Amino acid sequence: MKQKFDIIQSTCIPIAIDNCNTDLIIPARYLASTTRDPKFFGDAFMHDLRFDAQGQPVADFVMNQADYAEAPHKGVHEIIVAGQNWGSGSSREHAAWAIAGYGVRVVISSSFADIHRNNLLNNFVLPIVVSQEMQQELFESIARNPQTQVEVDVPEQKVTNLATGRSEHFELNGYKKYCLMNALDDIDFLLENTDKIEAWERGE
Repeated sequence: MKQKFDIIQSTCIPIAIDNCNTDLIIPARYLASTTRDPKFFGDAFMHDLRFDAQGQPVADFVMNQADYAEAPHKGVHEIIVAGQNWGSGSSREHAAWAIAGYGVRVVISSSFADIHRNNLLNNFVLPIVVSQEMQQELFESIARNPQTQVEVDVPEQKVTNLATGRSEHFELNGYKKYCLMNALDDIDFLLENTDKIEAWERGE
């Protein structure tokens, strides 16, 4: 979903699963679908951990716990704090569609699989790499108080644990930063620069 990124302040869903692969993020059986309906993919996000074989919620999975079950919306659960090596496995873009469709705008981890990281950026989800110390502190703060909020300042490329005041700078490609801050995908960016492209083609 195209939304401009500026400063996001939100509670978080802690998914402390290291090496969480794209088959867990969205099971392979959903890949055959021809729809791009965000709700369809959002409902499939982490499906086989969220639900048992009978389709009933798995009570002890974090996304079904009372503190985290509310669907993401402005200021609430727009951020996932994830385990290390988030998005490993196959390169399926559907994993990014599922995260975006669920309503998440930011995923924070100490490491991402490269292709998944790029898929997130292309689908208006910001992957933020922090130190393992910052990652662990965030998990601990959320465990103590599920209402802990994190602030993501995209212009300043800074993430802050508002429970402790600790901040870290995060890296973000300048082109992707511009696109996120202006809600532009790659086609939008080209269209925005049509005059410059045509002038270059004319040799001006």
